[in-house]
Amino acid sequence: MRRAAPRPALTAFALLASLGFGLFLSLSHLSGEASVLDRAEAMLADLRFLVAGPRPVPVGVVIVAIDERTVSAAGGYPLPRASLARLMEALHQGAPRAVALDMLLLDPGPEAADVALAAALADLPAAFGMAATFSRTDPGRQASLGPLTGLPVAGTLARPTERLRAAAQAGLVNVATDAGGTPRHIPLLVAHAGAVLPSLPLRAAMLATGRRPEWEADAVRLGETRTPLDLGAALALRFYGPQGSVPTVSGAAVLTGEADAAIREKIVVVGATALGSGDSLSTPFDPVLPGVEVLATGLSHLIHGDALRRDTAVRRADAVITLALPALMLAALSLTRVGLGLALAALPLAVFLVASVVSFAHGIWLSMSLPLAGLAPLGPYLGARLWLDRAEARRLTESRDGLLRFLPPAVAEKLTEAPDFLAVPVQQRAAVLFLDLSGFTSASEGLGPVRTQAMLKAMHDRVEEAVTARGGAVTSFMGDGAMALFGLPEMRPDDADRAVAAAFDLADTMRAWLAGLAPGEAPAGVRIGAHAGPVVLSRLGGARNQHITATGDTVNTTARLLDVAKAEGAVVVLSAALLAARAAQTPLPGPATEKTVAIRGRQAPLDVVLADV
Repeated sequence: MRRAAPRPALTAFALLASLGFGLFLSLSHLSGEASVLDRAEAMLADLRFLVAGPRPVPVGVVIVAIDERTVSAAGGYPLPRASLARLMEALHQGAPRAVALDMLLLDPGPEAADVALAAALADLPAAFGMAATFSRTDPGRQASLGPLTGLPVAGTLARPTERLRAAAQAGLVNVATDAGGTPRHIPLLVAHAGAVLPSLPLRAAMLATGRRPEWEADAVRLGETRTPLDLGAALALRFYGPQGSVPTVSGAAVLTGEADAAIREKIVVVGATALGSGDSLSTPFDPVLPGVEVLATGLSHLIHGDALRRDTAVRRADAVITLALPALMLAALSLTRVGLGLALAALPLAVFLVASVVSFAHGIWLSMSLPLAGLAPLGPYLGARLWLDRAEARRLTESRDGLLRFLPPAVAEKLTEAPDFLAVPVQQRAAVLFLDLSGFTSASEGLGPVRTQAMLKAMHDRVEEAVTARGGAVTSFMGDGAMALFGLPEMRPDDADRAVAAAFDLADTMRAWLAGLAPGEAPAGVRIGAHAGPVVLSRLGGARNQHITATGDTVNTTARLLDVAKAEGAVVVLSAALLAARAAQTPLPGPATEKTVAIRGRQAPLDVVLADV
């Protein structure tokens, strides 16, 4: 029991370590701090986008692309202000709900063109783009607005000309990208100079719905549409697909009136898609998705409420999973063997992985990297468990081998295969052999206990070797005597032949061994008796201490044959029943005398053969 103590202690330590590590990771995640896990989470998010696949775009948002056709018609890129003014006038004819101009018109153009553009914008429910830059020395500055906290604070703003600002509203075109450059969020609100500025998608959605946004801690509501938000009023992007997923028409088609039906009562986002415009971003579905389609995606989220949900509740669920998953896996690993434990531990892990993929496809962004990182303490635990289990297996093997040395090899192997062997006694035929040394008592008196033990050990080794070589099993050593069975653990047709052969082998082996001992230290000789008949094989002993042996008249008679050998001066005494039971009736080696003898304790005499080898 004491040897098993380290395992619960190890499990408890691993549980505390995983909970502590998971809590450390979760606190950073709940606050939205950047971490080393962000890159892994970005890759896992991209993978889940690809597994979920593209999805239909809700009706309502249309992109008017400044594409190659439009650039060619205008005579170059960037579009001249006059061409842009004509495009705005053409859009007005198409009667859109609102227009968002994804362009930074920072410098003044020709006076007449700027006047025309401002007039065209004033005729539309329109918003144009501006950009915020953020301080590199203090990137963590944040502001609050009502229930919203963690709003980013801009250092400077890049605004259009004053004339254009007077003609239309403005919105920020900033997007938040991950370490790989993939846009993940659109900050809907940015603080600057004591004011809070909306993003271009939010500004366009406000123009289209005629509603002011109602802010909650984790969402924004425009009319009946509620859109979930991440920390800092950030809109988590849920891409629809590759370029062109959001309905797109060419600016040239708008100028000719071909696209009037496509833009009527739609929210229009105007932006560059032409090659060389430089406004493209990498997304899971498209390595060069135009920036205007990213903004159009965010705008569609605000109109239809289908953004990815990664609010405080989802982040808290991430934290709970990060703490619970390693605990469940530890429970599985600690309750059983490592192999089966790993299979059981894989179940909660598989459930989590499937749930994170399915929930992502349904618009809920559960973190995968955070719970997986929280499993890190399980690595050392598993290594320690494997080491402990192997050490325990070695100890059990050594203990088993040590215990099995008290049994004949064949019986030990049988018990390894069938631990309940002979739990129920079995009656069968068997050949029994007894052996003892004559004159051992007087010899041991002169040897002393240490040398006597050494002599007995040498004798037992030789008996075991000879009996085992003939397929027998030494069931007990009794000082200078031994008992062997032929028919244990399994009865064989030639058990009698094996017993006879073993008797003569033992006679030769013992005689040669005794001859090599020092004069005065060797016993006088050896006596061997063998008999065959019915026996009962069973386990004898108490509930805690048992041994396997044979009982019955055959065993008792065989033991009495040693008395016959002593009385007759014979080395080997074999019963006629044993010789008759042989499968091969071959002659015995050396001279043999048949005789009928009385057996002490038995009424009937016994026919035997006396052999002096």
